[in-house]
Amino acid sequence: MVVDAEHGRLVTARRAWQVAIIGAGPAGLMAAEVLATAGHAVTIYERMPAPARKFLMAGRGGLNLTHSEPLERFLLRYEPKAGIVEPAIRAYPPEAVRQWCAGLGEETFQGSSGRVFPNSLKASPLLRAWLVRLEGLGVGLQRGQTWIGWDQSGALLLQDKAGEVNHVTADATLLAMGGASWPRLGSDGRWVTTLEAEGISISPLAASNSGALLDWSEIFATRFAGVPLKRIALTLGNARVRGEALITRTGLEGGAVYALSTAIRRALGESADVRLHADLRPDLDVADVEHRLGQSRGKQSATSFLRKSLNLAPADIGLMREGIGKNLPTDASSLARLIKDVPLTVQGLSGLERAISTAGGVCADAIDPRFMLKAKPGVFVAGEMIDWDAPTGGYLLQATFATAVGAARGVDDWLFERAAKSLG
Repeated sequence: MVVDAEHGRLVTARRAWQVAIIGAGPAGLMAAEVLATAGHAVTIYERMPAPARKFLMAGRGGLNLTHSEPLERFLLRYEPKAGIVEPAIRAYPPEAVRQWCAGLGEETFQGSSGRVFPNSLKASPLLRAWLVRLEGLGVGLQRGQTWIGWDQSGALLLQDKAGEVNHVTADATLLAMGGASWPRLGSDGRWVTTLEAEGISISPLAASNSGALLDWSEIFATRFAGVPLKRIALTLGNARVRGEALITRTGLEGGAVYALSTAIRRALGESADVRLHADLRPDLDVADVEHRLGQSRGKQSATSFLRKSLNLAPADIGLMREGIGKNLPTDASSLARLIKDVPLTVQGLSGLERAISTAGGVCADAIDPRFMLKAKPGVFVAGEMIDWDAPTGGYLLQATFATAVGAARGVDDWLFERAAKSLG
């Protein structure tokens, strides 16, 4: 034993501390890096045959790591109010994520929307470099291992593909199994019943950043499924979002819809009558639209006239008909009001199998400031297992990384406290 003169804390042979991490997604990998860098012996246990499968999936459309907006505004994106996520992000802010990424050989850039991406726009180069770093730090990765709880002695129970259950003893455990969205990629939420049996409070898992279900007519769904609605605005209550949406056979998906998914979920819990309002020309007010509609149509069809006068696409016009369930009004005033406010009745949200992320999880009051479960000393949680919700745009991965760093530092502090107490 020696004493760290700067901090006055006990320093032991850290390699003697065995830390088990359950889950090889971005939270598990980040926690492993922090702990292994601190000198602990880390083993990650992963149910799937390969690590970070959802991370790779997210990178197919451009890996949005974080966002560049001011931190105080950034923190307002989290629901419920930032809570336990806030101190973690303050301790590991967006700048830290960008520096970490650069350290793996992937510089980042800021898009026009403020979103931050690696220069390659892909997850695979970053993941490859990350796994090489972890291997160099001595992190073990055991695939095909499903965590099913604890035995009576407190050892972890891990079941392999053959069904054999192994008992694994660790000095500390960090759970990073994600939520329940896209379950085929590994996060299926099966951990909920295990933790609830231990008396740990869990807020029900629910789809977030998911599509809205609408009851299209067969003609509309067949003709326009896969067609984007560009430069629109969607409103629900006091929330309004400008962006794009994608028509699907069952409703709407896309950034503008995902940004409202939390509000939609809450509204559906309060009322059976939930309506989105689509503004097809958010850059114009009603008077401007009505003025343009007041021009002579001549012999043009309604579709041609709306396209030429207001640059409305066939899908926009079809959406208007779906919204009112009948032919379009013929007078300019009524038509202008419809273009600015197309009512769309929401039937529900797409399920977890299609959601980008998960709301709900381990409740904040079940976790101490170090991300340790109050009911299970020595067991920590990170990432999407915790009850927080955020829109897409870099906020999801930022909170995942930050809570993983916070939990890993919590593990390190807790182990040193144990050492100090044992040395008396």
